[in-house]
Amino acid sequence: MHTTKMMALASALVGLAAGPALADYPERPITMLVSWAPGGGTDAVARALAAQLEKELGTPVNVVNRTGGAGVVGHTQMVNSRPDGYTIGLASAELTTYYWSGTAQFTGNDVTPIALVNLDASAFNVGADSEWADLQAALDAIAEAPAGTYKLSGMAPGAGYHLAFSGLLNSEGIDPNKVTVVPSQGAAPGFQELASGGVEIVPSSLPEAKAMIDAGKVKTLAVLSDDRLPAFPDVPTVNEAIGKDFSGGTWRGIVAPAGLPDDITATLVEAVEKAWNSEEFQSFMSERGFGIKYLGGEEFGAYLAQQHESNGEVMGLLGLRHRD
Repeated sequence: MHTTKMMALASALVGLAAGPALADYPERPITMLVSWAPGGGTDAVARALAAQLEKELGTPVNVVNRTGGAGVVGHTQMVNSRPDGYTIGLASAELTTYYWSGTAQFTGNDVTPIALVNLDASAFNVGADSEWADLQAALDAIAEAPAGTYKLSGMAPGAGYHLAFSGLLNSEGIDPNKVTVVPSQGAAPGFQELASGGVEIVPSSLPEAKAMIDAGKVKTLAVLSDDRLPAFPDVPTVNEAIGKDFSGGTWRGIVAPAGLPDDITATLVEAVEKAWNSEEFQSFMSERGFGIKYLGGEEFGAYLAQQHESNGEVMGLLGLRHRD
């Protein structure tokens, strides 16, 4: 009798121990953090991807906007959340610039890379009533005007689109610091600032500008890409506008906190790849004009490392780097 009871107890203990280990991930809803305001490009891509991820993972994927500090608040939460797979984020290029600008301590090494899902060219967007008829006129005006005459918004200083815009000015021999940055929590509030006359330029992607273009409040002088974007065939490239090659922009990718277990990482990598390849997500990206680019897992990790180094170099050249 004693032996029988001991065997029963041992069996029960084994069952209790095995229960949690055998549980399938995910068992409950997942939060996808976005560092920028609703209505912007990052928010739009996040919601389109989350809808497909729900189908792949069989659980709700709730997009939560954590704005503030020019994206630092949301990215910090992506880094500091519990590495259990229930909090992920759609990081943007700023993840690889905060360290150099001195606004945060973390880098791309402080996240688990899941997948790069989007790579967007920047665009030179101005008000529909702007005196600049083309890109050359805008560049000439900036070059001749005193520093601070013109302002831009739609991002934080040193963010991906700011670096692309600054690089364009630098390539034309114009001090990029002549244009003042009015920080905002993304393209959507930046365009509101543009519409109100508070700034003259918003160097966002074309998809983020589309609603304002369609409303007749914004015009785009050029897109910073090698080729015209199929969704915006009337917008010239920099080469077409001024006869010189220049491209630049930003990226977005799914990350999780560092230390995510390998099995959960593998599940997320597989699910994101399937969601990215879905007809619904591909159609959304194509129709809206978002750049299609995918790098999974380790490849995305290598890309983050490369972006960290290159952004540090560019920010140093532009006087935006505050760390060695």
